[in-house]
Amino acid sequence: MAVLTDRRAVLLACREEQLDSLLALRRIAAHLGDLPRLGPIDAQRPDGRRPGAALVCDDEATTAHLVRLGVPVLHLSSTPFAPAATTPPTPLSSPTPPDPTGAVLSRAHWPGWLDRPPGVRPTGLLAPTRLTRNRDRRGTLLLLSLWGVPGSEAESFTARRLPALIDEAVRRTGCCTVICDTSLDLVRAATAGLPGTTVVRAADTNVDARHAESELLLASPTMAALALARARRAPLAFLPPLGPTQRALAEQLSRLLPIPTLDPTTSPDVAQPTDPGAPARPTDRAVWLPPPPEVQWAPLGPELDDLRGAQAVARTVRQLLLAPL
Repeated sequence: MAVLTDRRAVLLACREEQLDSLLALRRIAAHLGDLPRLGPIDAQRPDGRRPGAALVCDDEATTAHLVRLGVPVLHLSSTPFAPAATTPPTPLSSPTPPDPTGAVLSRAHWPGWLDRPPGVRPTGLLAPTRLTRNRDRRGTLLLLSLWGVPGSEAESFTARRLPALIDEAVRRTGCCTVICDTSLDLVRAATAGLPGTTVVRAADTNVDARHAESELLLASPTMAALALARARRAPLAFLPPLGPTQRALAEQLSRLLPIPTLDPTTSPDVAQPTDPGAPARPTDRAVWLPPPPEVQWAPLGPELDDLRGAQAVARTVRQLLLAPL
């Protein structure tokens, strides 16, 4: 049976359980207009439509399958740092499979104001389509990524640190929305019964809209959170970096930007309550009262920033539809 190719259709794929990957795809897709869209399942059906081009964020298996079908692919690495024990953080080595036909264009979510290693083709920041927040804002958005975090580290953080963080967030801002990409069973078990708390899977909500409604953003060190706060010139504080990738990104950004970061272990910044049986309450003023935007983002300067990364990637995808590789 012949497989029809729809030259107007674009296939979109990402890792839904990875915050950076999910939001990168959504922010780029918002600039693709009314192009017909297909999902990964469409490429798997023998009688399914074949897209004219594809945008794949991080999903190497889907990229490899599409290349075998002869579909031109723009493959984007949404998390550009790989763990390195003895060398400075480097971008992930090319995640796409060998492609002798040249059917893959590779990009990395990488801001123009960060030094990039050789061979990286940066996108600039992938900003949300809406660059403003609501006038009336309330509560804390706790944007938690557990993708790629070792299981024991994720379990320790969610069980020992997360409940106290949420308790303090509710006390300070009235409520707390926890958005997590994966390991939701750990998060829900740790937060069960906490007042003023909502737990949502990232793939099931509009993360950028939730941020627009929130007073404070407390996030895992991720490119998605960095782009969100920078694009909207909103204050940003980091949760304790979990796993080597988050630690690499947090360390790299700390050289340039004053982003307060909670220490991953109990520190002098954690005030002990009068009741010795109660959990420690995190009260680091630098985290709960981050620098104002004009201070926090001042080191970048307007000329150093590129917030049009999503538009640029979408434009390249459109070009693939018109003139395949």
